[in-house]
Amino acid sequence: MKKILLKIEGMTCSACSSGLEKYLNKQKGILSANVNLVMANSLIEYDETILNQKQIETFIKKAGFKSLGIDQGKTEENKQKQEKGKFIFFGSLAVFLLYLSMGHMMGIPVPEFFHMHLHPMNYAVTLLLLTIAFCIYGFDLLKNGYKNLIHRTPNMDTLVAIGVISSVLYSLYGMVKISQGDHSYVEHLYFESAAIVIFFIKLGRYIDGISKDKTKEAIQKLVQITPNKAIIKQDGKEKEVTLDEIKQGDIVISRPGEKIAVDGRITEGKSHLDESFITGESKPVTKTIGNEVIAGSINYDGYLEYEAKRIGKESTISQIVQLVIEATSTKAPIAKTADKVSGYFVPIVILIAILTFIGYLLIGGTAQINQAVSSFVTILVVACPCALGLATPLAIVVSEGKCANHGILVKKSEILEKAQKIDTIVFDKTGTLTYGKLKIANIINLSLETKEPKTEKQIMQLAISLESKSTHPISKAFTEYQQKHKIETYPVTEFEDKSGYGIIGKIEGKQIALGNEKLLKQISKQTEAETETGIGIGIGTNLENPFKAQETALAKDGNSIVYVIENQTIIAIIGVNDLIRENAKQIVQTLQEQKIDTIMLTGDNQQTANIIAQQVGISHIIANVLPSQKAQTIQNLKQQGKQVMMCGDGINDSPALASSDIGVSISGASDIAMDSSDVILMKDDLGKITDLIQISKNTIKNIKQNLFWAFFYNVLMIPIAMGILTPWGITINPMIAGLAMVLSSLTVILNALRLKKE
Repeated sequence: MKKILLKIEGMTCSACSSGLEKYLNKQKGILSANVNLVMANSLIEYDETILNQKQIETFIKKAGFKSLGIDQGKTEENKQKQEKGKFIFFGSLAVFLLYLSMGHMMGIPVPEFFHMHLHPMNYAVTLLLLTIAFCIYGFDLLKNGYKNLIHRTPNMDTLVAIGVISSVLYSLYGMVKISQGDHSYVEHLYFESAAIVIFFIKLGRYIDGISKDKTKEAIQKLVQITPNKAIIKQDGKEKEVTLDEIKQGDIVISRPGEKIAVDGRITEGKSHLDESFITGESKPVTKTIGNEVIAGSINYDGYLEYEAKRIGKESTISQIVQLVIEATSTKAPIAKTADKVSGYFVPIVILIAILTFIGYLLIGGTAQINQAVSSFVTILVVACPCALGLATPLAIVVSEGKCANHGILVKKSEILEKAQKIDTIVFDKTGTLTYGKLKIANIINLSLETKEPKTEKQIMQLAISLESKSTHPISKAFTEYQQKHKIETYPVTEFEDKSGYGIIGKIEGKQIALGNEKLLKQISKQTEAETETGIGIGIGTNLENPFKAQETALAKDGNSIVYVIENQTIIAIIGVNDLIRENAKQIVQTLQEQKIDTIMLTGDNQQTANIIAQQVGISHIIANVLPSQKAQTIQNLKQQGKQVMMCGDGINDSPALASSDIGVSISGASDIAMDSSDVILMKDDLGKITDLIQISKNTIKNIKQNLFWAFFYNVLMIPIAMGILTPWGITINPMIAGLAMVLSSLTVILNALRLKKE
């Protein structure tokens, strides 16, 4: 199975997108097709043994649309500029047309040559010529309307096309009557209505296009993160190339102020890099030989050479872009419902227009032909489902962009509907509620009461120097502390690793030992024989531990205990712990205030789980579970009717992530965990969970508002267009209908864009 995201040209309303979607899903070899009106693309999953891209594009063409190839997430700025120029020209032409047709009604003098009563034929021909110009301007509307009618997928363009063609044909009939001497028909020409309707539809499209481009800003920012060109080393010389020319294994050069072109590993140099767009960490990160670099990072102050590792679609940023684009091309259940409704809406409107036309003729005969035509055209124009089509997808895309800006990658649009329903969140412990790696949590300086008091930094210099010789996992905590605090190390001699106890060695002639309480019980003074032979620190008599209380207190907080001993004197106790994430407690509290049940699910023992759970404020703990049992736990919760979100980071969390209603992983998670999840928190910030839920609530509220106004508009305007309210003096003509349609779409657009500020 293969997925492909194609850019589609020619879609104008939800009836277009839903019609194309239905057509594609009927084709053999296509497993699923989601068509996105706002993004103007289609995410298609197909059997590559049956179909290829060219055949799929043929299906799209047969449906009345055009494939522009793979969607790269780029906006069409040149096209928008061209549309702006056309809009200005035809806007001026529309003003002139309205001046000719309505100037006399407003008391504005009109040149005698164009006067409708003095020279009716001149007037009619002028309107016809201007209308032909507008028909050429809106030829794509008329063409698409005809095509979609032929393919039995009528849409907004179909309504416009039928209305415009009906107006023009009836007006041509009026011209014939005028030429035969019946000048009364000059009052019943609808050329200007047809022309102005086209103009207003184009105006709506232009505004819609600008709005859609604004919703794509987050994606555009991601696309533009990487530079267009880079410098590589080739045969000892520097060569400027485009990103497409860089191959795996190439040595790429980065100077201060430049962006990293591709993902790679540093082979020469040292610098500080800004990776905030990925990690959310505002402080520059020190990078040196052997460290990984991410495309789009900014090189602050050093010269770097790095080997290209992941290029093109394999790069971190490309995968993020693809995730965001694919997410905007999936459909939330509420969007599918709206599409289904709009699919029935257009045929119903056409039927109402035809019945209204026939009704006027049956009631008033040929005397009502003018009213019949006017009502027919007005109904078709005023009922254009533009607002209905934009109501859901525009809100979804705006919210997707907002999520991306917040470092929340949502893989499927349906998550934005599901998140606001979540009532239970299950957290993995290690790597999710905690950082998943050991850190220096506490340093108790006991040297202040000795003959040679030391500062905390001096103690850590001794400890880090000794730990730099060790391969024990705990040594990584000391290495990280060293890098963070930029601590210099001392040379170490006579180093010994006492497995199960700790490490010992000599620094500047002093005996230094690091280890657990068992090591304390085994350290003794060196014997004269050991001094003569140069053998390391001896093992012998017990060293008393007067600091048992401090050890117990640290242990209760889940710390591993490391004693620092100098010449048989305990000078410090260091607590090493898998620290709880900085805001974990606050997040749990916020979720509980929102009446969301929080659960810790871990494979660790009950005692360790209890310590962490107590610190973050979780009372519901499920410990000692296997990976398969984690997934079963999620299923059990769902069977109880709960809407479950699972947050995890490890391979063992993958089954549970896949089983939950929404699976959430952090960016530092294992690949399989991220693949199994629906949401990735790019900044490793659990606080983004509450952001996601709030964005989801705002999105659904916004969609419901949009749908209400879209339906309310049609429920209100269609009866007026039919003439039902004429006895009360409430009427509407095709021109006003076109303007009203634009205003309804504009209302939905502006309401959806409010999501950016919420």
